[in-house]
Amino acid sequence: MKDLEQPTANAGKFQNRHVTADGSNRASVALSKPETLWFNTGTLCNIECANCYILSSPTNDALVYFTADEVTSYLDQIEARGWPIREIGFTGGEPFMNPQMIDMARACLSRGYEVLILTNAMRPMMRKSMRAGLLELRDDYRDKLTLRISVDHYRPELHDEERSAGSFEKTLEGMRWLRDNGFRMAVAGRTVWGDSDAESRAGYAAFYERNGFDIDAGDPGQTVLFPEMDETAEVPEITTACWGILNKSPTDVMCASSRMVVKRKGAPSPTVLACTLLPYSPEFELGETLEEAERDVHLNHPHCAKFCVLGGASCSA
Repeated sequence: MKDLEQPTANAGKFQNRHVTADGSNRASVALSKPETLWFNTGTLCNIECANCYILSSPTNDALVYFTADEVTSYLDQIEARGWPIREIGFTGGEPFMNPQMIDMARACLSRGYEVLILTNAMRPMMRKSMRAGLLELRDDYRDKLTLRISVDHYRPELHDEERSAGSFEKTLEGMRWLRDNGFRMAVAGRTVWGDSDAESRAGYAAFYERNGFDIDAGDPGQTVLFPEMDETAEVPEITTACWGILNKSPTDVMCASSRMVVKRKGAPSPTVLACTLLPYSPEFELGETLEEAERDVHLNHPHCAKFCVLGGASCSA
């Protein structure tokens, strides 16, 4: 299973949650501003990407479908704990594979939260029942709902290299339907092909203009460009001294402001994780409740260094 063994490039590192390989104090992050709670709706997906960090596929049900009742129980916990949550995010897998996706989104929207759904905008979203449900959510909560579409690259051949031939056109069909029906959209792209940030954003800007998409390519909240998570690459461990060296604050890191809830196959109840990027690492399980998930997170994984601290990326809008 992914993440259970460290790559050889980082041999000797990331072994002790409190200290680095050279004996320095490992950096940790407190949940200082809980703004986003994520739900993984399940790892099943209609496609299998070449480099999916969570190994989603049409057959991977390691994380099983969440239910609207389970989401509601965590919304109750947010209120009980007094977390200042602004946004509820749904990721997968493909969230629209989950038959309760519309009900889960409505449960959150009805309490005043903003809702962000990560989707490939392909056939699961385009099913008649899902489109009807989305239109109802649009009518009732238009400005509170955003769909972030996975467009790995603005060039179709590169997107399809990752997601299989014909994927770009199917995603584009879904985006056009969202556009024509007045939904708020964002895009998630990738930097694996070596484009500079400026080149990538210029390419997405041209793509949006050609298709009449009201998405700002220059806004990192609307066009999110994720660094590649190569677990074979050597990365430095983050010590407490790094905050000053890098001129960064622990509050800038994703686990200072978010948690993710998953439901493992065969588990009696859902569990809360420190990070959306580490669904299979037992060390980053914090407990079944939000109260248990309030403890500090030690940055004891290569993704913590490369993706969050050094890459500066965030899954939230």
